[in-house]
Amino acid sequence: MTEKIFNILLSVIIGFLLSCAVFFYITEDNTKPATSNPTSEAPTTPPPSNTGKKEPPANNQEQQNQEKNNEPAKQTDSEKQSEKDKQNEEDKQKEEEKQKEEEKQNNEKQNNNDKAKPSDELPEFVWGIDSASETTKDFYACVKENFGDPVVFGRYLGEREGISVGLTAEQVEIIHAEGDFILPIYNHFNEATGYDNGVAHAKEAIKLAGDISIPEGVAIFADIEPTYPVDSEFIKGWFETIDGSSYKSGIYGVFDPEQALFKAYQEAGKSNGAILEQNYIWTAAPSVGITAETKAPKYNPSAPEGSLAWGWQYGLDSESCNIDTNLFKRELVDVLWRP
Repeated sequence: MTEKIFNILLSVIIGFLLSCAVFFYITEDNTKPATSNPTSEAPTTPPPSNTGKKEPPANNQEQQNQEKNNEPAKQTDSEKQSEKDKQNEEDKQKEEEKQKEEEKQNNEKQNNNDKAKPSDELPEFVWGIDSASETTKDFYACVKENFGDPVVFGRYLGEREGISVGLTAEQVEIIHAEGDFILPIYNHFNEATGYDNGVAHAKEAIKLAGDISIPEGVAIFADIEPTYPVDSEFIKGWFETIDGSSYKSGIYGVFDPEQALFKAYQEAGKSNGAILEQNYIWTAAPSVGITAETKAPKYNPSAPEGSLAWGWQYGLDSESCNIDTNLFKRELVDVLWRP
């Protein structure tokens, strides 16, 4: 009996233990992750993001940070380019304005050149006279009867007692009524030396010209006689003062290479190149004698090389009418007192 009970209890215990073993086996197996073949199961789904926005990869984030750091540099480059473009545009506008101004000046110059000049209607060289005597209608009659019809008439500014009768408004009317151009002469000095002396006499010449209403742009000729002492400083003072006024500068004299005037003029021209380029020369060299208009010599004046030798007094002191005879390049009449 006892042995039978013992065997039953033992069987119950063994069964209980087996049941526990099965239970633990099953429950342990359910708690382990699946180990089945991956090809037969669906992939796991990643959990949703907390913000609904994907976090950029590390490389992209680094690139964005780099770009952010480079933004000031990019802005600086952009500003520099903008300033450069603006400067280029301003330079372009200035260049265009400069070209327009140059074109305007060229057009004005061309228009001025296109305007008819008095010399356009004249032959290459024209005949003329000069005189220290008073101009009257009888005087003109004498000239025309004995010599010809002048185009240019040289007359003196202001009275110089015993030497020359000054030009007056009445005489101007007579000369212009004949259709002649007046060449103004200034002779109120005996020495042609010193810069200040040249300036002083130029100012006096300008005053005398204004007194009889000689218009702007007319050349006034300083009369430097061959017996006068002369130097380059006087010539410079005369020229620079006249040139700085509304008139143009001219010098009369014996421009023979052996004369002091010739050498002084060359020196003045070396010191101031504008003298050679802008001062008009009326030379009394060489002297070949008085002639009628129809017998005038071929134009052959003596003057420094490169100078504007546009007038030649080739004949001195006629026995009748008290005139000297001249030839002038026609261009000179454009700077004389026209009728």
